[in-house]
Amino acid sequence: MSVTTGDLHIATTTADDTDTRLDRWLRRRVPGLIQAHLEKLLRNGRIRVDDRIAKANTRLQPEQAVSWPADLATAVAPPPKPKISAGPNAAAEREVARLQALVLYRDADVLVLNKPAGLAVQGGTGTSRHLDAMLDALKFEASERPRLVHRLDKDTSGVLILARSVFAAAKLAEAFRSKTCRKTYCALTAGVPNPFQGRIDLALSRRPDAAHGARITADEKDGQSAVTLYQVLDHAGKRAALVAMWPLTGRTHQLRVHMAELGTPILGDDRYGITRDPEVSPVGGGLSKRLHLHAFRLEIPHPRSRKLIDVQAPFPPDLVASCRWLGFQIPNEVIFPE
Repeated sequence: MSVTTGDLHIATTTADDTDTRLDRWLRRRVPGLIQAHLEKLLRNGRIRVDDRIAKANTRLQPEQAVSWPADLATAVAPPPKPKISAGPNAAAEREVARLQALVLYRDADVLVLNKPAGLAVQGGTGTSRHLDAMLDALKFEASERPRLVHRLDKDTSGVLILARSVFAAAKLAEAFRSKTCRKTYCALTAGVPNPFQGRIDLALSRRPDAAHGARITADEKDGQSAVTLYQVLDHAGKRAALVAMWPLTGRTHQLRVHMAELGTPILGDDRYGITRDPEVSPVGGGLSKRLHLHAFRLEIPHPRSRKLIDVQAPFPPDLVASCRWLGFQIPNEVIFPE
C-alpha cells in the first residue's frame, strides 16, 4: 500500500520485502534514481523508515512505513522514448533518440546529460557535429531550446547541465561563477600521484601551439590561478591509478595539465600525456584509446527552489572496460575531502 500526503510519498512494506536493503527496495519503486542522490537524501533525513533516519543498507521488515519526497519520481523520471520510424527521417529520429537517452535528470528548469566522449559541446574549426547544434532535440514539452551554461572538452565524458529558460541559465551561470557548485571528476592516470591525496595550486597560461592551435602550460609568473584537489582511489602498482579530482577553479584543460605536472598524465591524453617515469606504460593491453577523464558528479543549487541538485553520471562502457583491465573497482560514490 502506498499513499501521497502533502510533499511525502509513503509506502508500507510487505512480507516479500523482508531483509531487503532499503536502497534496492527504493530504486525498484523510483526508476532512474541514482545511488548518490539516494544517499544524499538519506543523509539529509528526507528518506525515512518508520519516521526514523535510515541508511542505504538498512534491512527492511514487514509493515514498515518508508517515506520519501513525493516529487522524487518526477525529478528522476527518464524522458519518454520517441517513436522511431523506418521512413526517410529514420536516421534523424534515431539521432534524437540517442540524444534523449543521455538525459540523467530533467525538470521544468534543468536538464542534465551524460555526455559521451567524442561529442563536442560547441562548434569550431573542423567541427560540424556538436551538441549546441542539436539542442532542439532536447526541448521535450518546452517551447524553447535548452541553453548551455558550461562545457566539457570534446574528449571528456560525463555530467553536463543545461538550462531550460533564460531565468535558469542566469542562475546556473551565477552558481558556476560564484563557485557554489561542486564538480567531481574521475580519471585514470599513467603512474600514481604522490602523495595519494593533495592540493595542486599551479597557475596556468595559454600558449600558441602549431599542432593544436593552443596549449595550456604552467605559468607561476603570469598565469591565472588554478587549484585542484585530488585523491587516489585505487592503483595498480606504479603503472596506473584511478584518481578523483575536484577543480576549485575552472581553467581550460586544468585537470589534464595539473595531472601532467605531477608526472602522472591522464591516460589517452595525446596533448599532455607524456609520462616522466620509464617504468610506466601509458597505453597498452586492454586500455581504451580515449582520454580517460569523466565528469562523474555535479552538485549545484536548483535555479528556482535552491535545493541541491546532485547528479552522478555512470562510467561509460569503454571507461569501465579500462578499469576492469587494471583491476579497479568502479566507485559508487566519491566523497569530497573536507
